[in-house]
Amino acid sequence: MNKFRLLVAILFALPLLLVAEISLAGGDAANGEKLAATCAACHGADGNSTLDMNPILAGQYEDYLVHALKGYRSGERENAIMAGFAAALSDQDIKDLAAWFSSQESELKSLDL
Repeated sequence: MNKFRLLVAILFALPLLLVAEISLAGGDAANGEKLAATCAACHGADGNSTLDMNPILAGQYEDYLVHALKGYRSGERENAIMAGFAAALSDQDIKDLAAWFSSQESELKSLDL
């Protein structure tokens, strides 16, 4: 019976641990805004690129942006320009940039499609 209680306790605690991990994963958008100055030339100051060849980052999902930047840094995603920029980013820098860009309003949302 004690093993059963332990198993039940673990099963109830697991979601709480996952929520705690997710809440710790977020970045600092204010620092991300500072770091994003480098990104502005291609992606716009707020992530709304005016160049068709550069993606709009504003309003993207934070976890997608983290995944993409880590992919450029590791070489999993191939783009010489982005690889060069991402190589210098720490995990925290990536989280901060993702927090900043995901918090911005995308101009795509205002378009009539």
